[in-house]
Amino acid sequence: MTNLENRAKIFATRAHEGQLRKYTQQPYIMHPADVANIVRSVPHTVEMLCAAWLHDVVEDGKAPLIDIRDNFGSVVMILVESLTDLSTPADGNRQARKAIDRDHIARASADAQTVKLADLISNTESIVRYDPDFARVYLREKNLLLDVLTKGDRTLWQQARKLCDDGLRTLDVH
Repeated sequence: MTNLENRAKIFATRAHEGQLRKYTQQPYIMHPADVANIVRSVPHTVEMLCAAWLHDVVEDGKAPLIDIRDNFGSVVMILVESLTDLSTPADGNRQARKAIDRDHIARASADAQTVKLADLISNTESIVRYDPDFARVYLREKNLLLDVLTKGDRTLWQQARKLCDDGLRTLDVH
């Protein structure tokens, strides 16, 4: 792990301190660690690994983007901004908000889309396992998202598509 990535890990750990994963009650930092490991499995840059660690700190950890830039540079800040949902409850129902966020990530770089694919892969397995009712909604949303993640790593895209398809098949059987 490079010094920059280690700093991102520490920053994310502090930003998510006290937060737990919804279904497993594990420390939230386990999710960014998983996303970073998935990104590490494909061609990547150190900035992508930093963004994997930091991808939820603005949205969930309430860290301002300026702090990301000041600590990790503009490239990491742009990646994190690309991975941060723009929608707010004032933007309408869930479908409307997801469309805004999907349009935002559709314009993102290949590197940001690769991190987003890793995030999707990390989230999908636990949602399908622990919340089958929500998983039906989630997987349909993720299939729409995969339609715009065309610049991301192809191997991760295929893995994410398979997880979504398999998840829907499994849920439809039960």
